[in-house]
Amino acid sequence: MKAAMQEMKRTHYNADVAQAPEGSTVVLTGWVQKRRDLGGLIFIDLRDRTGIVQAVVNPETDPRAHAAAHGVKPEYCIALTGEVRMRPEDMRNPSMPTGNVEVAVKGIQVLNEAKTPPYVLEDGVEASDALRLKYRYLDLRRPSLQRNIFLRHKAGASVRRYLDAQGFIDVETPVLTKSTPEGARDYLVPSRVFPGKCFALPQSPQLFKQLLMVAGFDRYYQIVKCFRDEDLRADRQPEFTQIDIEMSFVGMDDILEITEGMIADLFQETIGVDLPRPLMRMTYDEAMDDYGTDRPDTRFGMKLQTIADIVAGSDFRVFSSTLAEGGTVKAFAVKGPHEFSRKDLDSFGDVVADFGAKGVLWARLEADGWKSPLTKFLSGDQFDALAGRLDMGPGDLALIIAAPKDTANASLSAPRIHVAQRLGLIGPDAFAALWVTDFPLLQWSAEDKRLVSVHHPFTAPMAEDLPLLGSDPGKVRSQAYDMVINGSEVGGGSIRIHTPEVQKRVFQAIGLGEEEARTKFGFLLDALQYGAPPHGGIAFGLDRLIMILTRAASIRDVIAFPKTQKAYCTMTDAPSEVSPAQLAELGLKYRKEG
Repeated sequence: MKAAMQEMKRTHYNADVAQAPEGSTVVLTGWVQKRRDLGGLIFIDLRDRTGIVQAVVNPETDPRAHAAAHGVKPEYCIALTGEVRMRPEDMRNPSMPTGNVEVAVKGIQVLNEAKTPPYVLEDGVEASDALRLKYRYLDLRRPSLQRNIFLRHKAGASVRRYLDAQGFIDVETPVLTKSTPEGARDYLVPSRVFPGKCFALPQSPQLFKQLLMVAGFDRYYQIVKCFRDEDLRADRQPEFTQIDIEMSFVGMDDILEITEGMIADLFQETIGVDLPRPLMRMTYDEAMDDYGTDRPDTRFGMKLQTIADIVAGSDFRVFSSTLAEGGTVKAFAVKGPHEFSRKDLDSFGDVVADFGAKGVLWARLEADGWKSPLTKFLSGDQFDALAGRLDMGPGDLALIIAAPKDTANASLSAPRIHVAQRLGLIGPDAFAALWVTDFPLLQWSAEDKRLVSVHHPFTAPMAEDLPLLGSDPGKVRSQAYDMVINGSEVGGGSIRIHTPEVQKRVFQAIGLGEEEARTKFGFLLDALQYGAPPHGGIAFGLDRLIMILTRAASIRDVIAFPKTQKAYCTMTDAPSEVSPAQLAELGLKYRKEG
């Protein structure tokens, strides 16, 4: 890079050129998006983080600049100076913010040359995920990714402004901490100073923010990096960012009111969308009964209905055996018109296969009567009752599942989403936000063969359900709540346990003995003995929120430097091997497979 950079000190970002006075002189810097040589005039599309501006080099008026322009190629880093002028009427581009102006170039300086990129750095150009992640520093030059990262910045600024105005203080919590494996796997960091011992990277600042409440800080927040060593998918990464919040002397209503205000401001300040407040609230049981999931997408209808009473007593063995075993039969209606073929209807079995159901039954009400595999098993009165329960008319379709209740709910939720996407029932600009409350405190884990916490073991039970902890813990409800937007959980929290007695009882309910609880969480139990205030909080997944705000298809598109679905960074080759000397310092060595 030449020291002569000072000769062309930037005066404007590209987007500012649209408002610069005609005839004014500007100095712009950036990267060459395109160069078009028309035999005489040379057009350069110059790109910076604010957009693209067209620069024109005329050989008759600026021969030296014209000669320099001949040498530039796509992605060269350059500076140029010139005069702002209006484009001719027939050459204006209303789709570009700078489409009415151009810069008549008087000088060009190449600040750095560039190799030909491995793919064209434009939106809409196809490139494999592997290639994009390997050259992430180039991929981030694409306008769509830059917009996502800028929106992420605006989101963080909005959250900080809002919480600061509400009296919250930003406190950093440790990154090297104690392993307390009650959820996903921890990322472990071996200690050199304490051989054989490890730190863990935090899955959440949960315990530290509770300790801050014991310390009297009252209102805490942090936009914090967290880590989970778990299998990944489109909306997960091994390291992710939370908007972490905790408050003292509050109940659930206080937390929901303050945080939905934060989210409403966030939507307005980033994408100009007004979320109606107060947000709808739905209990966990209502969500499961009506939508089959605790993450209901309410942008469209098609609620699930129980029809067990209607089909009871039929000769259809699937119904009779399911009901005899304590299961249920549920259905939802798809309003016409639609064009589901018999092949399409049969394919719904593939949609539900991963959820435990053995297939999807269907019944279509047509002008001349019912078409369904069930016509020889159900009477006319039963079909009439089905139509009434599901509010069906001619052209409508019922999709039906018979299974244990939890399986029926989960299985029927999948084709509900599938049908909505297939029929275009979800508007691209629609946003539906709600709270799901009254979660179960505990659930049975087939893998662990014991009760485990639905959220985490520091969640407070409903006061009226406390007597059930010893006798029937599976029926205890929690003071937990999730915010759901467009069928995705974006935040979750709870009122916390603030007395050591209740905390010990919950540990016992999940099979954590007194000695083990003391080993893992002794510092928390000690702290709760020193006047811990009633407190609660919530954590929002910032990455997932930005994904929703930008309509991104993958969480990788809203993170500057993401990992692959195998938690690998192709750009830096991380994780990578370290030297034997480094391992020896930690008392470790590689183990040969086999």
